[in-house]
Amino acid sequence: MTDGRRPRVVLVGPPGAGKTTVGKALARRLGLEFTDVDALIVERAGKPISDIFTQDGEQAFRELEREVVAEALATTTGVLALGGGSVLAVETRQRLRGHEVVYLTVGLADGLRRTGMSTARPLLVGVNPRATFRALLEARTPLYREVATIEIDTVRRNTNQVARAVLEAMGAADPDAPLSPEDELPGDSDVPPEEGMPIEITTSAGTALGGPAEAQRP
Repeated sequence: MTDGRRPRVVLVGPPGAGKTTVGKALARRLGLEFTDVDALIVERAGKPISDIFTQDGEQAFRELEREVVAEALATTTGVLALGGGSVLAVETRQRLRGHEVVYLTVGLADGLRRTGMSTARPLLVGVNPRATFRALLEARTPLYREVATIEIDTVRRNTNQVARAVLEAMGAADPDAPLSPEDELPGDSDVPPEEGMPIEITTSAGTALGGPAEAQRP
């Protein structure tokens, strides 16, 4: 049984979307704790995710991932970032119903640049990471959209700008409020946007919230 605890918001998206960096920024602004499912998995297994893949196999990793996600959804109250492949599990997608789920999107080129084809992301290691990442996006994008209540494009936006866009879409920030100093500084997940670049936000109701830009696992 649970005690009614649930995350304020859950972040999903492919590798390189900035789930961890944006999640930390959101938690800081909301005054809540931040929880990263991948970090919980590493703590539970006692070894890096890449070692789980190579030593135990992807199936074992996905089984552990499903367990950890289920526990986190039932016991955390702040900002929760899921691993990129968490939505592959039907059980996880079902558990996400009724939650505020933000899908952070990233394109092929930006995703590869941000991940740097890191060996810490075992599914992107191979002879053709570009083709692998493209196939990953094609397979997972419909699943991300299935669970999402909000969708935000992270391309050409830094961490703080993405976090602000998420808060505005959640109704937790005034879109007309003056920029804070952190919104005007480059973030740590991407490059600053080009001047006048619109902020593209899609909610579950299909409402597009636009406007000029405000001066970013397995």
